Amino acid sequence: MRGLPWKATMRVKSIGSMSSPVRKIAYAMGDHSINISLSALSLVYFTFLVTVAGLDPWLAGVIAWIARLVDAITDPLMGQVSDRTRWKWGRRRPFFLIGMLPLGLFFSLIWSTPFTSQIGMFFWYLSVYMGLSLSMTLLSVPYLALIPEMFQDYDERTSINSYRSAAAITGTMVAAAFFGIAQALGGRSDDFALTGLMIGAWMILPWPIVYFVSFERRQPQKEPQQRSNLLSSIRELLKNRTYLRLCGLYIGGRISMDLLGLAVPLYITVWLARPEYVHWTLLSMLATAVIAMPAWFALSKRFEKHHMFVAGSIWFAGCLILIATAGPDWSLWRILFVASFLGIGYAAIDLMPWAMIGEIIDEDTFTQGSRREGLFNSVLTFIRKVAGATAYLIAGIGLTLSGFDQNLTEQPPAALWTIRGLASLAPATFVLLGTLAAFRYPLTRAKHAAMLARK
Repeated sequence: MRGLPWKATMRVKSIGSMSSPVRKIAYAMGDHSINISLSALSLVYFTFLVTVAGLDPWLAGVIAWIARLVDAITDPLMGQVSDRTRWKWGRRRPFFLIGMLPLGLFFSLIWSTPFTSQIGMFFWYLSVYMGLSLSMTLLSVPYLALIPEMFQDYDERTSINSYRSAAAITGTMVAAAFFGIAQALGGRSDDFALTGLMIGAWMILPWPIVYFVSFERRQPQKEPQQRSNLLSSIRELLKNRTYLRLCGLYIGGRISMDLLGLAVPLYITVWLARPEYVHWTLLSMLATAVIAMPAWFALSKRFEKHHMFVAGSIWFAGCLILIATAGPDWSLWRILFVASFLGIGYAAIDLMPWAMIGEIIDEDTFTQGSRREGLFNSVLTFIRKVAGATAYLIAGIGLTLSGFDQNLTEQPPAALWTIRGLASLAPATFVLLGTLAAFRYPLTRAKHAAMLARK
């Protein structure tokens, strides 16, 4: 086995300076920007396509999945590109400045309504959706790959990921407020386009700051082993049992959260007949998640991170089952109470997988002799997008088969029950399936410490 080859070649720069809460907050704002886009796609975009633009639900699901097929190539490719780039400004940080303008531009365009025919809408929204997805890849893969490079302490990685998760949830809050802002402007299609333009401009702002507060470690001029192509690198990745288990628990958790986020606006609007509750329900869940982050971080310093993921998932599933009992007679405070309890579990599911990836990269570096942060994080980024697309597809096909019609003021019983299941039992099932991958998770805190002691 080889030691960690980058240890002797790291740039002399104090980790202590990056331990500053201010710098962590500044770096975490990259997650705020990216998560506005991801959360807008999972929380409100499906509803926008179906109820505002008038696109058939199953076509909305197909758009998301075609874009994910492209991501299957571009995300790992971007990971390998950022691992191998040798610019004088760094191999990852320059992408922050390259990708920020396309991100804001394509986010603005996805809310426009230039076509009225189903075929015209399909190809327009597919094009701009793919453009937005590629922009996110250009930014998020190098951004995530920098974290294990800048933070090498076990608990410091959990700390920065706590800041990241909190910033990401504030991004989700912005996305959750999208419909409210558009409705306040008048609720017409042009008002959605204007809201998209304003938020798209906001999403650009953090990236120059992220660029200036981050740093990279100097890499060896020669690779310690012969470079492999993308396919062989992915095959090697799939042989890593620890990483496969992480991917399993992550995709179960993400599909669950994305299904819930997608279904909540429909659930509250159609099943509970309380559209005015949507904004407050989402904010209640997300605000509680931010508040719960420090508690989960503290618990992860005493217990194994994968155990915390299981605990949060079981809590989340229990609250989802409680949601299934909700009816039109529920008051706002009763809904907010359940939503706030959901936020506690949401925080753990969102935080723990990204807090665990750094140790897996250390393990891979120890056994393989080269650092591949970009590739590891790109596959996890792809899984994040696949989860959202899967939620779209499940919801789109389910609603279509149940007879849901956006033009009806009263939906058929089958559609009502489908919406109810999408907001409760379906996400509960996926998150519990994700916990199965966490059992017998092989890389513990003790094993990680022992591995580092042997380098």
